[in-house]
Amino acid sequence: MRRIGVAMIFMVMCLAAMADTEQRGEQAKGQKCRKCQSNRGDLGTISADTIWAEYAYYNATQIDYDLASTNAFCAQWDSDKPYWWRSKYGWTAFCGPVGPQGQEACGKCLKVTNTDTKDQVTVRIVDECRMGGLVLDYDVFKALDTDGHGMPRGHLIVDYVFVDCGDDDDAKNALFSVIDRV
Repeated sequence: MRRIGVAMIFMVMCLAAMADTEQRGEQAKGQKCRKCQSNRGDLGTISADTIWAEYAYYNATQIDYDLASTNAFCAQWDSDKPYWWRSKYGWTAFCGPVGPQGQEACGKCLKVTNTDTKDQVTVRIVDECRMGGLVLDYDVFKALDTDGHGMPRGHLIVDYVFVDCGDDDDAKNALFSVIDRV
């Protein structure tokens, strides 16, 4: 009986610690979001820092930005977007601690900053993930890993902020394009 009581206390303590971790913005791999901010009124104010970013092989350039040929979560809504839209930015999966999730995140853009080098890149969300940060396309990861420390570690620590993708201006320009690839 005493073992059951000790096990119950231990389980309650573990659950409390997990809830506390979520409330403080702690994410996968023990990284903490020290300065997560959210204001739903303006995408530019939705941001987080010290986020774990891994890489995956979407191979966007190799597949000519054919989102329909991937298993990306957002493909069901965004694969019919024009070529200029799909190819404007590198791709990422998003499961950050702050910002829209699921279908609401699809197609939105992030400015991602490598916290070590301060190098930045803008990416488009095409997928979701479960690790509590970002999963960048390999080419995007390489572009941010200018000091070469991210590849051996298998991750970067980044900050992100949601930004306007500028698609409205590009859509107007695309109307004058003679060739739209898709």
